[in-house]
Amino acid sequence: VRLVESGGGTVQAGGSLRLSCVASGRTFSSYAMGWLRQAPGEGRELVAAISWNGGNTYYRASVKGRFTISRDNAKNTVYLQMDALKPEDTAVYYCATPELPLLLPSEYDYWGQGTQVTVSS
Repeated sequence: VRLVESGGGTVQAGGSLRLSCVASGRTFSSYAMGWLRQAPGEGRELVAAISWNGGNTYYRASVKGRFTISRDNAKNTVYLQMDALKPEDTAVYYCATPELPLLLPSEYDYWGQGTQVTVSS
């Protein structure tokens, strides 16, 4: 399984970014996808997740109402639209998927290389 993220960058507080992740190596539409992040000196945390068909989503409380996860199974791609960004959103963002076809997992087995998101105040 290969996951390749893109779309990170530097933005001012209040701005927006859209992350993309293209998956290959297995049937994309059969598996949930997640976006996780890791800030300097912090552990990795789950930001958002989406079920195999997009019918179920999860958001951590601090991003609810500001971030939107979506997927296009025809393009093997998952997105994370990030609006109203805050300096505390600064982190490396990772796309991930589980080994098993779980609905909305909290643990992930395959990871991309990560993309840096920096929000300046």
